[in-house]
Amino acid sequence: MFNSLSDRLTATFKNLRGKGRLSEADVDATVREIRRALLDADVAVPVVREFTAKVRERAMGSEVNEALNPAQQIVKIVNEELVAILGGQTRRINLAKNPPTVIMLAGLQGAGKTTLAGKLAKWLKGQGHSPLLVAADLQRPNAVKQLQVNGERAGVPVFAPHPGVSSESESATGDPVAVALAGLAEAKSKLYDVVIVDTAGRLGIDAELMKQASDIRAAIDPDEVLFVIDAMIGQDAVNTAQAFNEGVNFTGVVLTKLDGDARGGAALSVASITGKPVMFASTGESLDDFELFHPDRMASRILDMGDVLTLIEQAEKNWDKGEAERMAKKFADQEDFTLDDFLAQMQQIRKMGSMKKMLMMMPGAANIRQQLENFDEREIDRVEAIVRSMTPHERMAPKIMNGSRRARIAKGSGVHVSEVNGLLERFSQAQKMMKKMAQGGGIPGMPGMPGPGGFGSARKGKQNPKKKAKSGNPAKAAAELKAAQEKANVPKALPTGAAFGAGNEDFDPSSLNLPKGFEKFLGK
Repeated sequence: MFNSLSDRLTATFKNLRGKGRLSEADVDATVREIRRALLDADVAVPVVREFTAKVRERAMGSEVNEALNPAQQIVKIVNEELVAILGGQTRRINLAKNPPTVIMLAGLQGAGKTTLAGKLAKWLKGQGHSPLLVAADLQRPNAVKQLQVNGERAGVPVFAPHPGVSSESESATGDPVAVALAGLAEAKSKLYDVVIVDTAGRLGIDAELMKQASDIRAAIDPDEVLFVIDAMIGQDAVNTAQAFNEGVNFTGVVLTKLDGDARGGAALSVASITGKPVMFASTGESLDDFELFHPDRMASRILDMGDVLTLIEQAEKNWDKGEAERMAKKFADQEDFTLDDFLAQMQQIRKMGSMKKMLMMMPGAANIRQQLENFDEREIDRVEAIVRSMTPHERMAPKIMNGSRRARIAKGSGVHVSEVNGLLERFSQAQKMMKKMAQGGGIPGMPGMPGPGGFGSARKGKQNPKKKAKSGNPAKAAAELKAAQEKANVPKALPTGAAFGAGNEDFDPSSLNLPKGFEKFLGK
């Protein structure tokens, strides 16, 4: 969504690198480029003027003049001002003291209210709540049916006493206000603690739309009124937001379609113009593509500084703790990393969602955006098919795979033999890296990176002995393992003699004429 804006701002900051002091001309040129970047991203003109004025004022002050690195200080100022116009602080749902908490969704038709209702319900269910969806959009064809489908997919009940209209030729006959009130009564009687009311929209702002939304709000007295807006509509987002703010006085904003390729100026305009915070963001078509909006993290994404915190949260939510503990123990015991482990790790990563989205959250991802856009998500499916086409013994000992085995695996997984060879080669490199890290040697090719066993690479002259490769014959491998265990169990002879040449014979410490009390250090 913010690719063009991110690229323009990053290019602007590159011109400041290496300058020990910024002149007024440097600041003016930087602010001018920021202004152009924001206008090209469809940010509202009043917001751009206010933003650039604050950046220029701070950039010309002592904050930058006294900084050791003026370029980084400018980036810091722009980041802080972006956070400010995006709302400043993360805003969460205000839950009612006496349940149920009532949430009303409002917005234009096509903004994604009905889909968002399902996403919000699933997200709240994951937070430990018991939500109820109320189908009060009786005007758009099949809106009630769509909400029922979304509710079923989210595992959330839907209250829909009226079927609504099924085609454009039909006229709406039901009363949305009565449906909303009945849904609230249903939630109270069945002890649901959150009610989400999906209301009708229009293709544009009109008096009938505002009156209906206002009547529903007055009837159910919601704790939150969320204005759902399409982040791709550009400059018109401000006019739409102002009209809904005056008509229904919404309490928060939800941005949808943030995964699109539009310029995304709506996200930077709505919160600043209306004074109402952006609370949630919809980032895809799946019901799981929904997240709490963090202004500081969004500003970091725009400036290509990454969003590692969100990445960590997704990992904590989706990662299997038992599998993580098993891998940690295996890593600590320096056991071989097998293709079964590789497959398990891939499955864990897939639970976190799209690989492209995860990688784009890494700092500096803009530099590899082209490669990420060309990345085929189905490549993971092909790799999984190759590994699953192997026998258990082949996964444990990949070195036994000869030409005939590789041809069989390629045929079983529907790929070419070269893809099997490439996977095995990459796995061999990963296996070596894991083994080196487990031994405390750091990551190969990255000097100074500490491994679990110590800092940096191993000391000179103390190279770890190369382990003998396991045999591909299961019987022979078992015999070798048994011989190694018997060898390890043979007790070693303890050294006889002391450091100064004395044997194990008894001696009297008093004969050595030592200071009083010193004999306790002799171990006698």
